[in-house]
Amino acid sequence: MNRLLKEFRVFQEQPRSMRILLITNAVYALVLPVIEIFMAAYVMRNSHDVSKVVILQLAVYAGDPLAFFFNGILLGRIAVKKLYAAGMLLSAIALLIMMSSNVITPMAIGVSGVLMGTASGLFWANRGYLALSTTNDQNRNYYYGFETFFATISSVIVPAAIGWFIVASTKYAWVGDDRNHAYRIVAICSVILTIISSGIICMGAYQNPPRTRFLYLRFNKLWNKMLGLAALKGLAQGYLVTAPAMLILLLVGQEGTLGTIQAIGGIASSFMVYAVGRMTRPEHRVRVFAVGLLLFAAGSLVNAFLFSATGVLVFMACLIVGRPAMDVAYFPIQLLLTDTVAAMEHRNDYAYIFSHELGLFAGRLVGCGLFIVLAIYVSRVFALKYALPVIGVIQLASIWVAKDLLSSVAKTGHQHVLVVGDMSEMLHEQ
Repeated sequence: MNRLLKEFRVFQEQPRSMRILLITNAVYALVLPVIEIFMAAYVMRNSHDVSKVVILQLAVYAGDPLAFFFNGILLGRIAVKKLYAAGMLLSAIALLIMMSSNVITPMAIGVSGVLMGTASGLFWANRGYLALSTTNDQNRNYYYGFETFFATISSVIVPAAIGWFIVASTKYAWVGDDRNHAYRIVAICSVILTIISSGIICMGAYQNPPRTRFLYLRFNKLWNKMLGLAALKGLAQGYLVTAPAMLILLLVGQEGTLGTIQAIGGIASSFMVYAVGRMTRPEHRVRVFAVGLLLFAAGSLVNAFLFSATGVLVFMACLIVGRPAMDVAYFPIQLLLTDTVAAMEHRNDYAYIFSHELGLFAGRLVGCGLFIVLAIYVSRVFALKYALPVIGVIQLASIWVAKDLLSSVAKTGHQHVLVVGDMSEMLHEQ
């Protein structure tokens, strides 16, 4: 209890706007596994086609940059917290609409995916800006450790609970013998949770970015390197979302197994990630990032070599620990570069959030495109077996890019000025 009270006091010491944002994200974390895992599982169950799952994810990613662009325009007219709330609500509603349809043609999947991507893009655009504006480089490890802790806990509990519900609801005929009805109930619960999280974020006070230009084609060399790191991150994002559902339904079992496997090592890794965010300092980020990338690469190589239920278990164990480690290090690096380059170029912070999304999309396009090409021209099994390790090995280059970026930031002399300025704003707010 003393330890818990100490952690609660650390949380209370953070700025109020940051605390409200973290609580909002903790509630919405219960919805993210539904969007990221069971949307893919729904398409896989109704189409039995792994290429359609990846087409769905690519369509979702195609809607993201569009949402980021229109969000930049809307930020000049609508409060950022209202746009954030709208993004959460619309993503859950889009999920409900998709799971209410049994039409799983490529065209229907593409349209549904773009709509879902536009809704979720509105959410992620404002989430990124709010994280940037409510934190500084000294508390970002804590922020992302806290946020990733709840996201990891949810990625364990929610899939296990939903998997059990989907299997039990048809086994005991709670919703008839059609599993799609169970998926729709899950989508309705997701809408309710987004209503709650939207109400919480509206309790905070947040400032919109200045109404200035946010669309640029040329950037400082430092930011161009950051866009390269974003593209490398984007390479694997489609697989991180779709691979668990595809591999488990293909090689292991049904939705109940999908939920159970997500729980393996998840609780332990969530506490580990919180400890990493709580105890590490900015200079440790590259090491944490490298651990996450190496785990993902190792898990994908083992899965390709075995390509069996055992291989999937190893891959999932590596992913459950590796993905949070990558995120808790990557996002503070991104925000530090945003602070630094924005100060150098005197531009709107949102310009860098928008261009970063384009960098991610470029990587996602290449990664998902590789899978689709292999699935069409070789075989779906070949794509599922070998695309993952190829992407995992290529992504290891991110370690050296991240190290070079942080070294360059240290040489600019901007970091100290930014930290002092951010701390002054925090003290003024408190």
